[in-house]
Amino acid sequence: VQLVESGGGLVQAGDSLRLSCAASGITFSISTAGWYRQAPGKQRELVAEITSGDGGTNYADSVKGRFTISGDNAKNTIALHLQMNSLKPEDTAVYYCNVKSRPTGSRYWGQGTQVTVSS
Repeated sequence: VQLVESGGGLVQAGDSLRLSCAASGITFSISTAGWYRQAPGKQRELVAEITSGDGGTNYADSVKGRFTISGDNAKNTIALHLQMNSLKPEDTAVYYCNVKSRPTGSRYWGQGTQVTVSS
């Protein structure tokens, strides 16, 4: 399994970014696919995720109304995106793509992409 994120960068407050994740080698059932982030000195936290099957979404309260997660899947691959609008300095973090397998619950992570929002 390989997850590769892209799209991070340095932007100003109020700007937008679109993160993408290309996941390959997915030979198992997916429970959820999503984005997490980790700021310096803080724990990794859920940003947004999609539930496989019903396509339901879940967002952290801090990003509701500003971020939108979307995804597409084909044989053994997943393309996951995170549209981030109205970015704030507190959104600064390394953003990680994640997939969770079913039924084992094993998690697979990308290497992360840095998002820096200046005030």
